[in-house]
Amino acid sequence: MSATRTLVLAWSALMCLLFATVGASFVLTGPWSIVTSLAIALAKAALIFWFFMHLREEAGLVRLVAIGAGAWLLILILLSMTDYATRPALGGMTN
Repeated sequence: MSATRTLVLAWSALMCLLFATVGASFVLTGPWSIVTSLAIALAKAALIFWFFMHLREEAGLVRLVAIGAGAWLLILILLSMTDYATRPALGGMTN
């Protein structure tokens, strides 16, 4: 498969995921909305990393570094969420 065709297919997949994101924002509510949006965002990021950042052409060490960077970002997000979850409500504090 030629490089141009591969990039066009990746772009088409990104456009389909964009339409899925917009559709999910109108259809889904509640906790499934967040789960679906994050899953779609993860798929978009994976496509961008793999095709447009040429991660599929790189050696194993570069892929390992990319996975490590993603894991580090996940750790930072999870720690931020635990900090946010353990703080008292703004209106609940008394002086």
